[in-house]
Amino acid sequence: MPEDIINRVANSKLVVIDLEDYYPTGKRILFDIKDWLFEGLVLREKEFRAQVALYDWSQYQDAFIALTCSSDAIIPTWAYMLVTMHLEPFAKKIITGNLEQLETSIYQTIIENLDAVPFNDKPLIIKGCAKKPVPTSAYILLSQRLRPIAQSIMYGEACSSVPLFKRK
Repeated sequence: MPEDIINRVANSKLVVIDLEDYYPTGKRILFDIKDWLFEGLVLREKEFRAQVALYDWSQYQDAFIALTCSSDAIIPTWAYMLVTMHLEPFAKKIITGNLEQLETSIYQTIIENLDAVPFNDKPLIIKGCAKKPVPTSAYILLSQRLRPIAQSIMYGEACSSVPLFKRK
């Protein structure tokens, strides 16, 4: 008589954390203010303010925005602040930087607000190989957050995980 197949992973105390599960919905947009500069290089305050005032900001409803300037222009801080004042009623999050920095900032907020109680004194596997754009920095942040409370931390899949930490 053949033996029953037992899923030891499903029956173990291992807790799998998949950062994809925390990936928030919403468009990610790189907003380049270069096109609002005179000849792509000079910020003229009066013209810049006029363009900001006339722009339809509602198209960024529930979006995540990374503000940037792709030209070599020197942009005063107030210009990014002015754009932010108009975006804030619509966007979920606004940063200055690129899209990777935006994802890092999104995940930083998620991980800071993560209820870590379910992971206390547990052996953890942080799942890798995400299909969504989870930045490497999110794995670093999560590792830092969980190390003080976890019994152990591994990375990968239950069948082929890499041990990273074990409490003594």
